[in-house]
Amino acid sequence: MDWLTSYFLILAAEIGDKSQLVCMALAVRYRAAPVLAGSILAFLFLNSIAVIFGSAIAGWIPELVIAIAVSALFLGFGLHALFASAGDDDISGEGISDDDIQIKSQRHILLSTFVLITLAELGDKTQLAVVALSSQGNPTSVWLGSTLALVTTSVMAVWAGRTLLQRIPIVLLHRISGALFIALSVLAAYSAYSIYTAL
Repeated sequence: MDWLTSYFLILAAEIGDKSQLVCMALAVRYRAAPVLAGSILAFLFLNSIAVIFGSAIAGWIPELVIAIAVSALFLGFGLHALFASAGDDDISGEGISDDDIQIKSQRHILLSTFVLITLAELGDKTQLAVVALSSQGNPTSVWLGSTLALVTTSVMAVWAGRTLLQRIPIVLLHRISGALFIALSVLAAYSAYSIYTAL
């Protein structure tokens, strides 16, 4: 699995996710540079953990089991995105209280962003997807593609919070993301079938 596949898959998974919501909320209040820097550092940290874990489990879990699990995981993500209601991910920021994004001073924006993104993403579907991808493909390629995707979504979040998503409903973005995940789930299921028939 090359870095481009990981890039587009993680990009689809992250659209409308809570870490994007955090970036948008922070960018509305503070300068974009430290918010972007904090989120990028958080994703570098989280993806490194996910890839290491994914590479480790690949050595002792049968390939067929991994392929089935990846297919089920992607199908779950896709169905969740397709049937998510508009209220589930309010990217306008109206559903976020000040306590959720409390920043003590301008000097701590980067650190605060890092902590908030890390907590938002820890164990989230995006990190689980990185674990799954790295257990099946080249860990370096997965890390590169997924990190670039998360950097892209962070940049999009800072920009979209003030412009694009005021005009495009988040539900539509969820539908597109869900359809991509279901298509990838079908491909993973076919891979599992191929492994099974080769046994």
